[in-house]
Amino acid sequence: MMRIGVDLGGTKIELVALGDSGSELFRKRIATPRDYQATLEAICALVDEAETQLEMTGTVGIGIPGVISPFSGLVKNANSIWLNGHPLDRDLEQRLGRKVRVANDANCFAVSEALDGAAAGKEVVFGVIIGTGCGAGIAINGKVHQGGNGIGGEWGHNPLPWIRAEEFNSTECFCGKHDCIETFISGTGFVRDYNQAAGTQLSSGAEVMALLEQGDAEAGAAFERYLDRLARSLAHVINLLDPDAIVLGGGMSNVQAIYPALPERLKRYVVGGECRTPVLANHYGCSSGVRGAAWLWGRD
Repeated sequence: MMRIGVDLGGTKIELVALGDSGSELFRKRIATPRDYQATLEAICALVDEAETQLEMTGTVGIGIPGVISPFSGLVKNANSIWLNGHPLDRDLEQRLGRKVRVANDANCFAVSEALDGAAAGKEVVFGVIIGTGCGAGIAINGKVHQGGNGIGGEWGHNPLPWIRAEEFNSTECFCGKHDCIETFISGTGFVRDYNQAAGTQLSSGAEVMALLEQGDAEAGAAFERYLDRLARSLAHVINLLDPDAIVLGGGMSNVQAIYPALPERLKRYVVGGECRTPVLANHYGCSSGVRGAAWLWGRD
C-alpha cells in the first residue's frame, strides 16, 4: 500500500509517498501559489506526478495550517488565508477521484512522531511545534484527536499558566487576545523577550543562544524565563491530558539545552510534584509533518 502525504504550507507544498513500512518512495517540494484554485491544481499535479513515476495509486492525506470545520465543512483558522472558507477536502476528492483526509499540520506532526518517530509505540502523544508560532497536536493510538470542534491541540492560544504580574497583559497575539502561550514560548516570543530586556534588535533564537554560550547575562536570564514559561505551559497539558510523551518540533526544538533542564522545572508545576513525562526531540525534523499527513491513512 502506498500512502501519499502533502504538507500544504504558506510558502511551499511538499509531497512524500511512503511504502507500507514507512519507507520513502518519492518526495518533491514546490512553491505554494497564493490562490485557492491554483493550490488545488498544484496538489493534484504533484499527486499525479508521484503516481505516474511510481506506477502506483495511493491514499492521500493533507496537512494544512488550519482545520476543516466539522460544522460548515470549510477551512478555518488557516494563516494561508486563501484557503479559508473553502471545502478543501471535497474539492480535492472531486479532482482526484478518491477520498482525501485533511488534518491540522500540528496534528500530522503528532501522528508522525507517535507512529514511527521519537514517541513510537506511545499511546497518547502531545506534539508541540515551537517555531515562528506555536502549535500543538494530539495523537491517540497513532490517530489524530481532532475533537468535536475540530480544534484539539490548540494549546498555544490559551493564556500563559500561573501568569505573573509583569507578564500580565504584556503581549498581543494575532488571534486577537493577550498573553497567549504562543507569544511567550515561540521562537519569536523568546527573541522578543530578550530584545525588550537587552534593548537590542536580534532576529532569531539562535542569535540569543549564541550570546548565552558567550556568557551574556541577559541571554542567560531570558533563557531561564523561557524555560520556566515552557515548563508552566507543558505542566498545564500534563495536569489535563497526562500524555505518555511530549515531542517538540520547530526551530526551538533544536536548542539541546532545553531537554536536560525541563524535568525538574516541570515538577514545580505538575500537581503532586511528581512528573516523569518524557519530553523528546522529534525524530523526523521538518519532514515529520508531511510524513504524518501520509499516515493519516494509518496501519488499519
